[in-house]
Amino acid sequence: MGIGEDEKVTWNQNFVETDRGTFEVYTKGEGPPLCVTHLYSEFNESGDYFADIFSKTHTVYLVNLREAGRSDCAKAPHELFMIETVFDLESIRVALQISKWVFAGHSTGGMLACVYGIHASSSLNALIAVGAAAREYGSSSPACIYHKEHPDYYIMQGYIEALKDPSLDYEQRQFISTERTKLSLYKPEQYENYFDKSIHKKMAATRMNFFAREILQFDVTKQLHQVTAPTLILCGKHDVQCPVVFSEEMAKEIPKAQLAIFNESNHYPFLEEEQGFMKVIDEFMDKVNGLFPNQA
Repeated sequence: MGIGEDEKVTWNQNFVETDRGTFEVYTKGEGPPLCVTHLYSEFNESGDYFADIFSKTHTVYLVNLREAGRSDCAKAPHELFMIETVFDLESIRVALQISKWVFAGHSTGGMLACVYGIHASSSLNALIAVGAAAREYGSSSPACIYHKEHPDYYIMQGYIEALKDPSLDYEQRQFISTERTKLSLYKPEQYENYFDKSIHKKMAATRMNFFAREILQFDVTKQLHQVTAPTLILCGKHDVQCPVVFSEEMAKEIPKAQLAIFNESNHYPFLEEEQGFMKVIDEFMDKVNGLFPNQA
């Protein structure tokens, strides 16, 4: 499949020096500042499908967290906790001299969004969380692919372990990544249509292994009422990674949060129902920009 002009544009690499270390940050787009990251993805100049959707209307900062890409390593294990990650993101925002930005996260990035909103809403113009949860989800719902009763549990676990292997060659990694992603699509036969850009990223194994432990005790549901930033929560009705019940719970607990459910999507509504997804995002951001006109 050919690559369109928009897909040829790479992200610009930057190294941001902060009082908590140096972080590799990729930027793209023009407009109000918006930050995107994921707890254990390793980004590069090819960007990210989720981050890319915001680059048409925002200056997007795609962050490689500690232990990912060429960002600093952790000096101690506790530096990989989600709350420490929020402090890292705040240090990046301050170093970039941005008074406030939007934070958008998909999957574990959406979980991080909850922690960010609880502890630093004053730094946020808005929060966007897609296909996420505010608590441990794998053992509490058999609808989740990380639950041992889910029919695809062992297949998914096998793919995850395989992707941690640094010796995998490019073709092996791409094949396994593709098959893993298909498990989280409502229409897996449409994979090639959804993922049609030359975007490639890796898994930061150290962060992934730490997350696998932190998630066992993760539950911030009783703190969600502290989120004061305008919040948009989106989820596919058939999400097998973070089932929709967790998005409904987040929307119920976060004051005035807006919830959008996509009936023909699994874990990637921004690709599976792109037009409908963007309509919701644009309407939400129009409201946010109306609240903060000087920063639009």
